[in-house]
Amino acid sequence: MAHLTAEQRARGVIALSAGNHAQSVAYVAQTMGVPATIVMPATTPFFKVRRTESFGAEVVLHGDTLTEASERAYALEKERNLTFVHPYDDALVIAGQGTVGMEIVEAAVDLDTIVVPVGGGGLLGGILVAVKTLSPKTKIIGVETEVYPSLAQLLSSEPISAVGRDTIAEGIAVKTIGELPLILARELVDEVLTVSEREIERAIHSFLEAEKLVVEGAGAAPLALLLSQPERFADKKTALVVSGGNIDTGLLASIIARVRLREHRVHIIRVALPDQPGALARVATTVSALGANILDVEHQRQFSEISARSAYLMVSFETQHPEDAAEVVRRLESDGFATTVVK
Repeated sequence: MAHLTAEQRARGVIALSAGNHAQSVAYVAQTMGVPATIVMPATTPFFKVRRTESFGAEVVLHGDTLTEASERAYALEKERNLTFVHPYDDALVIAGQGTVGMEIVEAAVDLDTIVVPVGGGGLLGGILVAVKTLSPKTKIIGVETEVYPSLAQLLSSEPISAVGRDTIAEGIAVKTIGELPLILARELVDEVLTVSEREIERAIHSFLEAEKLVVEGAGAAPLALLLSQPERFADKKTALVVSGGNIDTGLLASIIARVRLREHRVHIIRVALPDQPGALARVATTVSALGANILDVEHQRQFSEISARSAYLMVSFETQHPEDAAEVVRRLESDGFATTVVK
């Protein structure tokens, strides 16, 4: 933005993004008094749209993907004679993102490894140039979500495939890495690996629980790699690039619930009980007596295959230790309640 001529500033800029880049361009444009138009996919979470608009930008929603939105962005660029600020395939943008690498090297001496999330590749490209210049021995690992693995596939001489599916890491959900970042990656990157959606969810939860950081899927990808392959980073001084915190609170709540279930902190059981006064209280008493905390109860009479004089009770509860759930089931069974572990 600082390189714009007075005429370009007067006409304004346009950018394409699903979140972070959109807000950055909008913010800088506002501070410089430059009109900004931001094209975002129609599927962009509402809070990201509102945040971008709060910086004074005109937001245009178009298409379901960045690829579809890009068509509209390039059309508006020509129609309005605007300057396009590309999110990753631009030498000046890459140079700006490279300052992240400079700051890492200045802040942490003798780093063995830096792990960088990769979408379009601008952030990776900038960090590669900066770090390999200032600290050549530091290893740079790029990490992509396994549903958008374009760089990993290209570096392995494979055709780009398996892209375009839903991901919680929308910040790096780019079908094809940029041309300039690809040139830099081919020359400088040490390795590019992928992580699964489940591993990213676990990393988001870990950041929140251990570090009290709210991190979006793209920003959590480096930690996802570290947690999924700890042996790779054992005894290594490693920096993780956490690139953003734009995550919808509803999605965050869903991730927390999913991870807690997977890690057996929360359990769901189905209990068959006589449909009579006091039965529900007996189940609740038995569960709570073992130190379990009941989170939710659903009483179902209408659609069960058991007797019309009986009912099903779906109970979700948390325990201090995963193995405590087995004792809850055993105690309910001994008290005469047929119990099935659902999750």
